[in-house]
Amino acid sequence: MRIRTADMSDLKEIARVEAECFPAAEAATEEEFEKRLTFYKDHFWLMFEEEKLIAFVDGMVTNQEDLTDEMYEKAEMHDEKGDWQMIFGVNTLPSYRKHGYAGELIKRAITDAKEQGRKGLVLTCKDRLISYYARFGFKNEGVSESVHGNVVWNQMRLTFDEGLGE
Repeated sequence: MRIRTADMSDLKEIARVEAECFPAAEAATEEEFEKRLTFYKDHFWLMFEEEKLIAFVDGMVTNQEDLTDEMYEKAEMHDEKGDWQMIFGVNTLPSYRKHGYAGELIKRAITDAKEQGRKGLVLTCKDRLISYYARFGFKNEGVSESVHGNVVWNQMRLTFDEGLGE
């Protein structure tokens, strides 16, 4: 498996994978991904088997501490110098699930955020995924104000320890 960041040529495949992974009310559209790739293509981590995109993680960087619905809609809110790496989506094609691929991408996003000097990462997830993200060090901060897709989301945060020199 090969992991790399995205470029605009990945747009159609990213939108295809997202559509297979999320219900329509929660999935980003090709147009939304086009904006996201314009502003923060280096914050898309893509996994390929041969030439096929099988999984990806994406999100913007900001100084805001909490993930808001507005961030999904306004890619221009990305601030490359921001303290927090937001994670909008963790996508793995259904036929490739249960092999640890999403976990590899999450670890890569964590490593990159740490190397870029971020304070940590923030994501939202459904109740059934709280324990999954906790395995990577994310702490549940409770129900998010997000109403994205008319779903109840929990905000999870992984904060890097300052002063450990890692």
